[in-house]
Amino acid sequence: MQFISTRGQVPPVSFSTAVEQGLAPDGGLYLPEQLPDLAPYLSEWEGKSYAEICEAFFALFATDIDRDELHAIVQRSYTKFDDPEIAPIKQLSEDCSVLELFHGPTLAFKDFALQLLGNLYEAQIARTGRPISVLGATSGDTGAAAIHGLLGKQGVKTFILYPDGRISALQERQMTCTGADNVFPLAIKGSFDDAQAAMKTVFEDREFAAEVGLSAVNSINLARILAQCVYYLSAFFRLPAEKREQVTFVVPTGNFGNVLAGWLVQQMNVPIKGFRVATNQNDILHRLFDTGTYELDAVAPSLAPSMDIQVASNFERFLYYAVDCNAEKVREIISTFKESGKYVFENFSADTFSSSRTDDTEIGEIIQRVHDTFGYVIDPHTACGFAGDFAGPELVLSTAHPAKFPETIQAAIGVDSTHPSLEALKAETIVKHHVDPTPEAIKAFMRERV
Repeated sequence: MQFISTRGQVPPVSFSTAVEQGLAPDGGLYLPEQLPDLAPYLSEWEGKSYAEICEAFFALFATDIDRDELHAIVQRSYTKFDDPEIAPIKQLSEDCSVLELFHGPTLAFKDFALQLLGNLYEAQIARTGRPISVLGATSGDTGAAAIHGLLGKQGVKTFILYPDGRISALQERQMTCTGADNVFPLAIKGSFDDAQAAMKTVFEDREFAAEVGLSAVNSINLARILAQCVYYLSAFFRLPAEKREQVTFVVPTGNFGNVLAGWLVQQMNVPIKGFRVATNQNDILHRLFDTGTYELDAVAPSLAPSMDIQVASNFERFLYYAVDCNAEKVREIISTFKESGKYVFENFSADTFSSSRTDDTEIGEIIQRVHDTFGYVIDPHTACGFAGDFAGPELVLSTAHPAKFPETIQAAIGVDSTHPSLEALKAETIVKHHVDPTPEAIKAFMRERV
């Protein structure tokens, strides 16, 4: 299988090349040249373990990786999860259940993709002999998951940009207390969007990318999205057979990658009913699905910091399909949005999406309501998924462990939410580097250390 750019100005590449480059040389995002039809495989995959589903799914895309090697990569990727089901479903009521995606080593859904991506990188370096420099930007969870997915990998140096003071204290400690000499947490002044914009500009410098062996760890990397597809498949098979096609997946998201993965599974002919995009007060996606207007606004720091995003980078992948795979139209829309901060879609169809918005006041109230009603503790991002009334069977994706946000949980329900791995971090020394959020400053910092 070959992979193409959403902007259509570079030739198709193999799976391994798409993963290695992360961002396409024309600034676009990679997608499969054609989405496979999963319908013929569903009965075969029924009853398989999480790792078995993952391997079978990736075998359709990673056609340039030997199947035995792919098997070994996948098997190694899901050994650090503390629940045997990897992504268990907890039933709270007849119409409400939760898909727990926080059982990985950094207690966030990003572990599902980044444990796998780290092993893909390791195998790639072993095949090619070329070291890589991984550059990412995080609004909270991606950075920690990326770092822990790459710890101990030979030939990898990891650089993670994050907005100083705008992520939780424990999220920062997960990135800055590793003790690893090949990990560089880069604290910037500004928002996640500032970090992400600078990162993308660095990737567009192809000469620099070749110089340092640059690779992307954010969800601009297609392997991230494909890995997240797997937990939708796993959940689909574990839902009651009579309800599978009636369930709406409720997805807290800021960068659109989490919900895009589910939507792609649906486009591959898995009969998922639909998706609710659950945003916090930084609601560019909610406004898009509500009005058809994609319009930039200022980022407002919130109790759900991983969703404090206004420019949802993975929206470009959805956009490519929304304009009938017209790369020229994608370039036009992206250019207009960059210039004006706004694009109005004519006859915009929300397809199978609905959306909701939750502000900080509501987040605390929802955490309390869910705890009082079900005796279940949720983190502030997951709380956004419980906004409003349930309209039929819904499966809420729980994206992070509540212990990562102890102050918010304590304020909402008076409970101390803890986790042993997080408690251990409190005694460690924070090591971080302050860097200006400019491509020039980032490249200079990386050059000194590669």
